[in-house]
Amino acid sequence: MEQIELAVKTREVLGKKVQSLRRQGITPVHLYGHGVDSLTLECDSAQLKRVLAQAGSTRLINLKIDRAKHPKKVLVREVQRNPIKGDLLHIDFYQIRMEEKVRLVVPIVLVGEAPALKQKDNVLAHELTTLNIECLPDAIPNKVEADLSSLTEEGQAIHVKDIKIASGITVLDHPGQPVARISVPRVREEEKVGAPEEATEPTEPTGEDSPSTTAETQ
Repeated sequence: MEQIELAVKTREVLGKKVQSLRRQGITPVHLYGHGVDSLTLECDSAQLKRVLAQAGSTRLINLKIDRAKHPKKVLVREVQRNPIKGDLLHIDFYQIRMEEKVRLVVPIVLVGEAPALKQKDNVLAHELTTLNIECLPDAIPNKVEADLSSLTEEGQAIHVKDIKIASGITVLDHPGQPVARISVPRVREEEKVGAPEEATEPTEPTGEDSPSTTAETQ
């Protein structure tokens, strides 16, 4: 797999002054990690966007720092964006050690076809879209797959324990947590139950069956 590289520079501008960097097309970057000194860095925003699109949160990046002799292996930890425009505001990179396990979140991709979906009114609910895992950096998967082919009836579900995981990877989510489920829309369920029968108006007794409403005079 092609290695992803990103060039960054040591950042001297701090605090509120970083706004001036963003106006110049530069994004503030922070590097931290277990047992390493944190660094304040900066990077060309256009280049950073391309790398983020390629790496996501699961691909290792070779971070080339201007004042470092060797690139550092990092993962994207947090991406801050302008909530209105979507522009990059700040990026946190986490420096890893190849011999130490890391914890991260990977996407769950649904594969295969659920036979139950061929039945009218059945729908598929994707309830868990990511998986928390722990593994060595060179074993990080870009994604994990959940096979839908076992879902043949309404009410059946695939759980975390049903996902096939490569050796060396530890799943941190509860094994019984549902990932995908076959269900019927609530409207359809109500139709199955049916509307309650209309109550009939009680008939007024007449004739001899009608009780007397006046006291008998002596």
